Amino acid sequence: MQFDHLKRREFITLLGGAAAWPLAARAQQAGKLPTIGFLGAGTLSAMSQWTAAFVQRLRELGWVEGRNVAIEYRWAEGRADRLSEIAAEFVRLKVDVIVTYATTGTLAAKQATSAIPIVFAIAGDPVGTGLVASLARPSGNVTGLSLQLTEITGKRLELLREAVPDLRRLAILGNVGNPFTVLEIDEVQAAARTLGLEVHTPEIRRAQDIAPAFEALRGRADAIYVSTDPLVFTNLTRINTLALGSRLPTIYTSRDYVAAGSLMSYGANYPDLWRRAADYVDGGGVPIAPYSGQSTLATSKRRTGIRSDPPDATHREKPRSGGPRQASHC
Repeated sequence: MQFDHLKRREFITLLGGAAAWPLAARAQQAGKLPTIGFLGAGTLSAMSQWTAAFVQRLRELGWVEGRNVAIEYRWAEGRADRLSEIAAEFVRLKVDVIVTYATTGTLAAKQATSAIPIVFAIAGDPVGTGLVASLARPSGNVTGLSLQLTEITGKRLELLREAVPDLRRLAILGNVGNPFTVLEIDEVQAAARTLGLEVHTPEIRRAQDIAPAFEALRGRADAIYVSTDPLVFTNLTRINTLALGSRLPTIYTSRDYVAAGSLMSYGANYPDLWRRAADYVDGGGVPIAPYSGQSTLATSKRRTGIRSDPPDATHREKPRSGGPRQASHC
């Protein structure tokens, strides 16, 4: 959809909420360049690949940064308190849409405004964490892409057991200040117990908690399931360094983490999710879309005391009955 087409669409309501779409229509009312407020929960360096995918897709849709759209970037650097500050700043700046990711970033934006459209590129379980009322009818001013990560925790554990045959004691590491992480930890604990695994869950809420968490796991774990969120992603190098030093294999949700030194991952293609988020910004007025792409297993060649080959190269999740809801671009 090109910019000229967008100008002819003046008022499209986002999911029954108060926010007028699309981006061009909102900006024209104010007589200014359309402005996207990009609320990065992590750091610029950590998110560079995702940001590039988002900007490239916008360009393909006719939105060129600095020419017919402005993007205000802000980075919380894994600090939960900064998310609310940035969201409030975007409200003061009167941006036309807020783009973010993860439960914590989306919640901060939702609490700051009920009028500005909010698009989340990644959310583990938007219904379970209270971001939206339902996937089909989220209502309000929030929309985006749902990974429904809790539904494949069991598959991750199966893959981890195949890679680490002697797995008996599992550690689950995650930021318990993130509502989604709490849900995921509960799911992993339940799945681990059905497999007869002993479970340890050291809690982290800030970067300073990471090293003590690994100290607490010394001699008590054979592998780590890492529940990912902005705090974890921002401190990814530290976590992987400590895990390697402790000879503890790790499993994450995306191949981005494997590239940073973890053992393996199973999950969505995050750059693809960011491209889809650009479609939402361009079009608006669409339901939450469960991620329908391919879930992929990625493994690292840097490993100690485990199998040298992954059990399988790729796994595809079965589609839900009736097929996933897709956006209208999209």
